[in-house]
Amino acid sequence: MDIQLFAVKLDRPLTDDEVNALLRIIPDERRERLMRMPKAELRYEPLVAYAVLYMATRAMCGWKKLPKLRYNKYGKPAFDGYPDVQFNISHTRRAALVGLHDEPIGVDIEKLRPVSERSMQRIAGTASRQEFFESWVRRESRSKWSGAGIGSIRENENPAMRGERIVYLETFPEYVACLCTHSDAHVADVRTFVID
Repeated sequence: MDIQLFAVKLDRPLTDDEVNALLRIIPDERRERLMRMPKAELRYEPLVAYAVLYMATRAMCGWKKLPKLRYNKYGKPAFDGYPDVQFNISHTRRAALVGLHDEPIGVDIEKLRPVSERSMQRIAGTASRQEFFESWVRRESRSKWSGAGIGSIRENENPAMRGERIVYLETFPEYVACLCTHSDAHVADVRTFVID
């Protein structure tokens, strides 16, 4: 299976009707977690990400609903009972990224935003905002691939580790995205959607 990637940009807030419709299609445990968020607008990006995951698995696997999720000890979700369908989700300010494959993958997307020169130098060893966020999404996608969590992210690491592929993805202007995999499978072009 090719590595499938989907990116969604929200140019407007979701309506209450849209939120309610999306809440009905996501797994129960994710719905409960989202409903505990203190601000409704914090739910938009993860809701859209799970909606995209639902549509992708419906098209590619014929599923009428997302299966129950299980989690590793660091909280990485996987479909319970479907080890041959791997996914990863990332969301940032007004955007979401979803990856789907038959082997573990990690994805991350970040909106470019101001960062102090001191932070860029300390965390990524760079003075460029673009390079800083490329370093950030690379590290995040790597930690999400491994399932080891954010605690596995190190400062000043090498751009790639043995056996892994790091692929920077084209999504939207002012966003940086990355895929981490150990698969040799073809990486399909990112399918992008805008909710406006």
